[in-house]
This record gives sequence, structure tokens and C-alpha cells, in this order.
Amino acid sequence: MTTLTEEWESSASLAWGSLPSSVEDVQALETLLSQPRPEIVEALRRLDGDLMILGAGGKMGPTLCLLARRAIEEGGLKKRVLAVSRFSDSKVEKTLADAGVETIACDLMDRDSLWALPAIRNIIYMVGHKFGTTGQESKTWAINAFLSGLVAQRFGDARILAFSSGNVYPFTSVVQGHCTEETPPDPVGEYAQSVLARERIMAYFAQQTGAPVLFLRLNYAVELRYGVLLDIAQKVWTGAPIDLRMGHANVIWQGDANAFALRALHLASSPPSVLNVTGPETLSVRALAVTFGKLLGRTPRLEGIEEPEALLSSAERAFTLLGYPYVPVGKVIEWTADWVSRGKDVYDKPTKFQVRDGHF
Repeated sequence: MTTLTEEWESSASLAWGSLPSSVEDVQALETLLSQPRPEIVEALRRLDGDLMILGAGGKMGPTLCLLARRAIEEGGLKKRVLAVSRFSDSKVEKTLADAGVETIACDLMDRDSLWALPAIRNIIYMVGHKFGTTGQESKTWAINAFLSGLVAQRFGDARILAFSSGNVYPFTSVVQGHCTEETPPDPVGEYAQSVLARERIMAYFAQQTGAPVLFLRLNYAVELRYGVLLDIAQKVWTGAPIDLRMGHANVIWQGDANAFALRALHLASSPPSVLNVTGPETLSVRALAVTFGKLLGRTPRLEGIEEPEALLSSAERAFTLLGYPYVPVGKVIEWTADWVSRGKDVYDKPTKFQVRDGHF
């Protein structure tokens, strides 16, 4: 008799044809992350108008743009994908342009540049500032809160999906129900507070124009170059201590998170609505460390005791509306261990998921 998890993993493998046993290099990784599925093609087919991604040069933006562009091409759709970013990394801009994505170099904090952007029907807003918040609080609030109001004013006729964070929720019991969209926000620290402010300010201006908006509260996206799983795997590999106080976490494969974003655009509403996006599992940091230890041939250094509460979200509403993620976390763990053992490229941007006081 198979378990629900086994059935889910089996259906995911069938849907993808066959998930690879390992990911060879960055090119193979980005191809995997931007692999379109029929549901994504159909979602974009039903979507009226073109798509513009603001803040497209970050960790998730490039593969989201590529996923949208590949789905449009696979469906034979006549839609544009525009990527807006400062593009401090020219390689990212070239990769997108070569794939048929229209790139626009723009500092969104410059009002004239923001208003000069083309009027596009569908907007995915990915701009945010997290790491380095401590000591740069004013910059954090300006980017995370003030800018969202400007964007809502500029694109008052657009449908907007804005990335938010599960950090806006309070800590919740590890063994009981996790935070749903109905859980009252109670953000810890200035980063999380400024993210909630992003939602509140954008909602205010969107309600003035009647623009449909959806806030996608993500918690946490992972791929092989960054994320909670990589953080733990690297510490196991190098022998660095692993803090167990934030003893549990939710994660979701970045390709699935991007797929949820594209498929959830039609859920934007006026007044604005909220959708949690994460994986279905509550993952134990201790168990992850032990698993990576076995895969990497290392003994993890565990420190501290798990607290009874952690930053955990429930994505049941997303699963009901859009289905479950396609890539099982067990496969991502295997890929991550293999990636780390071969010394492949990483972003060197720790998630700091273990932080409990909100200071990033």
C-alpha cells in the first residue's frame, strides 16, 4: 500500500517524464527551473495581455522570466515578456534577451524612470530588500514599502501579483496548525514589518484605482545555488555548526514557486487578496542535517535545542486552487547534496532562516 507522499512523488515524476538523478551544471539547472508544464501554458493562454516582471534581476526573477517565455513559445502564444531591473549583472540581462525576453534597465526608485515604463496589463512585482536590513533600516522601508505605493499608482490599470513573505506571520506551534491566510500578521523585526507595510501601502493605492492585486506570501523558495537546503548542506559539508533553535522550516522548489506565481495571476482581486505558497512538508532541521550527513559522508555538528515554535505557513489554499508542487523535496535534497559534493556554483547568500529576532 503506497502512502500519499509516495503517490505524490510518483505523479510528479510522471508529470515531468523523468526527473534527473543529478543536475550537471548551471545551464542544466536553469533549464530545469524554467521547464514549462501544460498548466502554465494554459494559464498564460487565458491571461489577457502581456506580462512584465519588476525586479527581474534577483535570485528568482530570471528563471521566472524564462519560464514564462518558454511557456508562451510552447503554446504558440502572441504575448510579450518584459523584464525590468537595474541589471547590475549584465550576464543576466544577456541571458534573458537571448531567450526572447524584452529587458529594460531601470532604477524603479527613480520616479521618472518608473513612469516611463510601458503600460502592461499584467505585472509581477518582485522588488525587495532583506539582507543588510540592520543598519540600513531607512533603505529597507523605502524599497519594501514606499516603492510599492508608487508602483500601484503607476500601474493602476494593471493586474498585479506582488511577492510577499511568510515572515509577516508570527511564530506558530510546530505540532499544530500552521499560519493560514486568515492568521493575523505579527511580524518580528523591521524587515518583516516593512514587508507587511509593502502589502498595506500597495493595497491602499490599488483600492483607489480598483486594480486587482494578489500578495503571494512565499516561505521559502530553494534551488541548488541558494536556500535553506543549501545552507544546511554546506554546513554539513564544511563541518560548521548548525543552530537547531529554529528547528523546522517549509520550503518549495523555486521552479514550482514560479509556476504558482504565473498560474495565480488570475486570482488577483479588488480588494487585494493573499495566497500562501510553500511546500506541504514541515521539515526538521535536525533530520535534514542527518540526511545530508549520510549523503555527503559527514557527521553534522548540531548545536542547541529546537524551540517549540517556528516560522511556518500552510499553503492548503494554494494546493486546493492550483494543485501540489511537482518536484518532491526528497529529490531536491538529493540534487543539493550532489551539487555541494561537486563544488558547483552557489550565490553565497545565506538565507539566515535560523534568525529568530528578525534582525537580518
